Amino acid sequence: MPYLELPSHRLHYRIDGRVGPWLVFCNSLGTDLTMWGQQVAGLEQQFRILRYDGRGHGASGTPPGPYAIADLGSDVLALLDALHIERAHFCGLSIGGLTGQWLALNAAHRFGHLVLCATASRIGSARGWTERIGHVRAGGLFSIASATQDRWFTSEYSRSAGEIVRDTIDSFVNTSVEGYIGCCSALASADFSGLLGKLTNPVLTIAGADDAVCPPAQLAEIAQNVQHGELCVLPGRHMVNIESAMQFNTTLAKVLAP
Repeated sequence: MPYLELPSHRLHYRIDGRVGPWLVFCNSLGTDLTMWGQQVAGLEQQFRILRYDGRGHGASGTPPGPYAIADLGSDVLALLDALHIERAHFCGLSIGGLTGQWLALNAAHRFGHLVLCATASRIGSARGWTERIGHVRAGGLFSIASATQDRWFTSEYSRSAGEIVRDTIDSFVNTSVEGYIGCCSALASADFSGLLGKLTNPVLTIAGADDAVCPPAQLAEIAQNVQHGELCVLPGRHMVNIESAMQFNTTLAKVLAP
């Protein structure tokens, strides 16, 4: 497995596809790069795809926390520099979408389109994330696995695609507790609500129609407040890229086509 060695940790990454523009996928909290498997299968003939495990997740290292969104964004820039990628499209879901907003504010010239999925300019509240940290410290990730599945997938999809859902939740349960908590700290402090008007990159926001974590109204707010924004609502809950994979891929291919 390829890794980028950084001073405090290493990042596990994978590259798929050999032609077309670069497309970076950035994971949600509690997942690894396999969450984008259906996107790779559908898009690798059109894009060179870079996926990676965020710090404290998957096969990447877990540096001491707490983390900030700036840390997560800096990891992306370090990967691009190490791989000599001057410019790429970016697609991030949930905390990955917050990472994308930071990148657009701090390194807009390195990116083409930003696809911000199931995210918001601020996700939840500092108090809510502090409570989540306490719960996970006390009971581990298994203690919130069932509730996480309910937030991530509709009951219909859980019944019809049980193996995919089980694999996703298994990845969640096996996430480093310290890595998860470190990223919860990043979520507690991240707030771009007053800065959206400064985003100059073209932005596509994708919402899950039944997502209670980041409802479509929050994605619409981003699309309305950035300089060049568009909203797409697809069936599903928080993991809309998995639950509506075919529609998701078609949307990305249409918007990001060279």
